[in-house]
Amino acid sequence: MKCERPAQHAHNAWEKARQLAPPPKPPALHFYMPAMPSMRLIRALDMAWWRYRRRWLFRRHILPLLAYDDHVLLDIGHSREDMLWANQLPLKVDAIHALEARQKKRQVQQA
Repeated sequence: MKCERPAQHAHNAWEKARQLAPPPKPPALHFYMPAMPSMRLIRALDMAWWRYRRRWLFRRHILPLLAYDDHVLLDIGHSREDMLWANQLPLKVDAIHALEARQKKRQVQQA
């Protein structure tokens, strides 16, 4: 990847991947119409779509960072092994949050 400031580009890619917030919970209804689908079903579909989008953003913005040198990846706080580990996680686990948790755990251990 040709970039004048690869650390800044890597940081921007990480921020783009973190932008997608989870969908809001559906409102509690006072009555239930017989033809209306269950709110749990609607929530499950929303969360499945959100997880798919998050993994897509992870693959689009984070995995291309593996083309950079290990020093650039360490500048944004992650290692190549962590990113490859997060890519292997099941879809129900948010890879971006898992990487952030692993980064915080590593910082606590080093302190």
